[in-house]
Amino acid sequence: MNVVFDFGAVLFTWKPAELLAQSFPHEAGAPQAAAQLAHAVFGHADWHAFDRGTLSMATVVERTAGRLGLDAQVLTALVDSIGVRLTPITASVDLLAHLHGRRARQSDLRLYYLSNMPLPYARTLERLHPFLQWFDGGIFSGDVQHIKPEPAIYQLLQARYALEPAQTVFLDDLKGNVHAAQALGWHGIHFTSAAQALAELDAWFENKIAL
Repeated sequence: MNVVFDFGAVLFTWKPAELLAQSFPHEAGAPQAAAQLAHAVFGHADWHAFDRGTLSMATVVERTAGRLGLDAQVLTALVDSIGVRLTPITASVDLLAHLHGRRARQSDLRLYYLSNMPLPYARTLERLHPFLQWFDGGIFSGDVQHIKPEPAIYQLLQARYALEPAQTVFLDDLKGNVHAAQALGWHGIHFTSAAQALAELDAWFENKIAL
């Protein structure tokens, strides 16, 4: 059985509107304005290319600042700091630790990750967080030039680790990413909290064991 984790807003905090409100209080002081600016920054094709590993941090900052009229120095400082500001969600790390411990009595359980993550942030997370060693493997989008919800990145993880779709469950906070996994025959869990995810995982485990 294979459990695949997303990272942002699942295992690590990801609150883009709050980040922009802190760095650009004039442009994103109100919640609605912060949400709109977050979408304009992080939902744009340039940021997706940064996720994909085909656009550098310097270029995405330059383009974004010019497109949105933002202070380039402030935006550079923000974008450069995101890797260290992706802090672990305690309850989710506890969930990962629980699954890591469960492998002692369930030898077929494997843990993987599948994350849209620019290269600088991926390397920062690997350096700062030893608990990532609990994973048996995984893929960061920036390393492979594919991003979720494109089928190719799921297929790459599946092929790289010989995952059987029917024995694989994927946790992600975005429904579109979950649906893409389900389209390949994986089980999907739309993550809203560690407690909810654990309850759904336990039900999935019980169903698989009963079969």
